[in-house]
Amino acid sequence: MQKEKGMRPGIRVFVLIALTLSIFFPAAFAFADEQTMNLQATILESFDDPTTGLWIVQGSKFITKDFPETTLVRAWPDSLFGKNKEKKDLFALAVHAKFDRKGYNYLEFIPAKKGAGGKLEPTPIPMAGRAQSIDLWVWGSNFNYSMDVHVRDYQGVDHVLKLGSLLFSGWRNLSVIVPSSIPQSRRYIPRFQALELTKIVIWTQPDEKVDDYYVFLDQVKVLTDLFETRFDGDNLADIDILNELWTQGTK
Repeated sequence: MQKEKGMRPGIRVFVLIALTLSIFFPAAFAFADEQTMNLQATILESFDDPTTGLWIVQGSKFITKDFPETTLVRAWPDSLFGKNKEKKDLFALAVHAKFDRKGYNYLEFIPAKKGAGGKLEPTPIPMAGRAQSIDLWVWGSNFNYSMDVHVRDYQGVDHVLKLGSLLFSGWRNLSVIVPSSIPQSRRYIPRFQALELTKIVIWTQPDEKVDDYYVFLDQVKVLTDLFETRFDGDNLADIDILNELWTQGTK
């Protein structure tokens, strides 16, 4: 007897699984191109240009009067720049802080730009593409403090990422993975919806001394995925190009 022609059992099971996934998890198929990656590292802040590296540094309730003190100093991590034999203009953000009492005190480092009258205004730093990780260099003086970085998604929701402890001496690179649960894309065009870095925060531990503390920050960097599937007319997804075409159009 001739066997009935049909789909092999293994293929039949695979098709059933694929159909089930497409019904209950459509996003896995709609954004399959997101599995392709084009990773690039971008420096968000080097502190090497005093005219652009502007940050508001402020303390919590019990900050000592006239503190924190801030300045840019000629300092850098040797692990990053060596002895700087090229004599480049390398700077780091230096902060001297004191609090009047122990507790969960904090220092906020907020990126800013000069607004009306030269006053500094908080200005989040956008991160192109899909951020994979964020890192920065910190000079610690072995205090039992910790550091967070705050990012904001395109829906206006703030997320706190733990960079880690500052219980070490000298320069160290701290980094954190950006969790996939933070939305950075959507199915509508443009798909990329960049995160913004809103601030960096140092927290003191309740049992640690807080009356005299120095910290230095350098080179805030993000690793991002810049891959996006090309399509006919994708230039119209660029908001700058779209605005230019709109102003040139005929009504």
